Amino acid sequence: MEILEENKKRIFQALFILIVILSVYFAVKIFSEIKKNNMLGENTTPATISFSGHGEITAVPDIASVYFTISKDDKIVKDAQAGVAVIEKKALDFLKTKGVNEKDIKTANVSFYPKYEYRQGICPPIPMGADTAGITVNPSSPYYCPNGKQIIIGYMASESVTVKIRNTDNVGAIMQGLGITGVSDLNGPNFEIDNPDAIQTQARKKAIYDAKTKAGILVKDLGVSLGKISSFSESGNNYPIIYAESVMMKSGVSTASAPAVIPKGEHTISSDVTITYEIK
Repeated sequence: MEILEENKKRIFQALFILIVILSVYFAVKIFSEIKKNNMLGENTTPATISFSGHGEITAVPDIASVYFTISKDDKIVKDAQAGVAVIEKKALDFLKTKGVNEKDIKTANVSFYPKYEYRQGICPPIPMGADTAGITVNPSSPYYCPNGKQIIIGYMASESVTVKIRNTDNVGAIMQGLGITGVSDLNGPNFEIDNPDAIQTQARKKAIYDAKTKAGILVKDLGVSLGKISSFSESGNNYPIIYAESVMMKSGVSTASAPAVIPKGEHTISSDVTITYEIK
């Protein structure tokens, strides 16, 4: 009986030691996994490095825009509008002779409004002896009564038109011809690039190449290698040439000769990119 109790005691001790050993083993295993997966408060964000690049393309504008207004006034709206229509037809006919496509002529605004004039009535002179105090009063000269009013004296009709000129060599001649047709106001030209997205794409490629070139040089100096791209951003600017007022025809257009050829200048379209890589 004593031997049986002794064997039971030894078995329980052995089981206890085994449980302790297994507990220690699993604790070490779990700790290793936690440490491996960076779950002990270590930073889980991979190290990164960023490179910036700049690229720009300079291009000559291939279209120009001019803007003109036709205004006429008359006693009634119908006649004022008819006057605008006459000049408009002259302008459109002229543009067709210069090869301007109808789809490139756009009416921006049509309006008419009354023209007012402030008028005061003339009051009659004060007659002799018209006072009430027994004093003789000399007759006065006629004078304006204080209460005047606005009177409609006619109507102004107006139409604004924007023209896109694809043959930029004709800009000067077109502006000169429009001035002769009798338009009231002529502004321009504004030189632009018809498809800026294509040039923007070229500038972006140059900027990316610039950033990658910098990355290739710097990683060698730092002794690191690059992983996958974690982010990319781009910003860009389009810098147009702004022409002086001497190249523009404004209010009071005359038949004076416009420049036969107006300098188009250049546009610079740029792209700035930032590429962020993970570091291996």
